[in-house]
Amino acid sequence: MKASQIDKKFDENSEDILEYFDTENIRKVNEAPKRVNIDFPTWMVESLDREAQHIGVSRQAIIKMWLAEKLSRVEKVSQI
Repeated sequence: MKASQIDKKFDENSEDILEYFDTENIRKVNEAPKRVNIDFPTWMVESLDREAQHIGVSRQAIIKMWLAEKLSRVEKVSQI
């Protein structure tokens, strides 16, 4: 099936188009994890741990969330 035909079906919402895709091997581009090491001062680690515990996530999760939020804002500003 041609992409234009799938586009038409999607735009018309006439049927589920997922059957035309290989959903077993879906992956996002640039989503492979890459390990980085960062040294933080003790007070910062303690603050991160308190906030992570407060919202019920790990230290790593809160760092990732905050970095993602910041990078998203920076990209929006740079697109203006």
